[in-house]
Amino acid sequence: MTEEPKGFEEPDVPSEAADEPGSSGKGAEPADTAGPAAPGGDDSTARELTAVRAQLDQVRTALNERTADLQRLQAEYQNYRRRVERDRAAVKEVAVANLLTGLLPVLDDIGRAREHGELVGGFKSVAESLETVAAKLGLQQFGKEGEPFDPLVHEALMHSYSPDVTQTTCVQILQPGYRIGERNLRPARVAVAEPQPGSQVKEETEQKADEEESGGPDEG
Repeated sequence: MTEEPKGFEEPDVPSEAADEPGSSGKGAEPADTAGPAAPGGDDSTARELTAVRAQLDQVRTALNERTADLQRLQAEYQNYRRRVERDRAAVKEVAVANLLTGLLPVLDDIGRAREHGELVGGFKSVAESLETVAAKLGLQQFGKEGEPFDPLVHEALMHSYSPDVTQTTCVQILQPGYRIGERNLRPARVAVAEPQPGSQVKEETEQKADEEESGGPDEG
């Protein structure tokens, strides 16, 4: 009895091999086909931006604080420099004032020698040079006959009455006063005269009598 030949049978292919790229098995998908983006990507970017903004706010706050500190320090330095300059000027003024105060008796002697005609020769040159230097340092002399008496700048050493004055007046300068800037080094020592008692009443009476004789004061 003759046996029939067996038919051709396809070899069994493992399922993993069928799913490999390039295989012609059913259910295979192209390799470049990607699924949808993973959820949560936008949230991660938003969190990063929020963190960056927070850091930027912190940097700006720190910068503003440092700027304020710098401005305050600069203002304190400016105030310190002005105070030092003011103190330096005050110390210089006090030193010059003390020096000139010590020279006032010498200047008084020079003034008396000039009044008596004794300021001659080499002594005159030295005296004038000293007065020039004192003037350059800011020394000013004050006190003149005929000016009203001011207790802030005058010191009355002699007192009298006079019908020729209408107010307390310096009629003689016994010793001139000196100042440097707004600082008085010495008041002017003077002799003063006040109006004669009753002279003002007499003048007012005479003026009133003249007005009555002329028919009263002129009408406007």
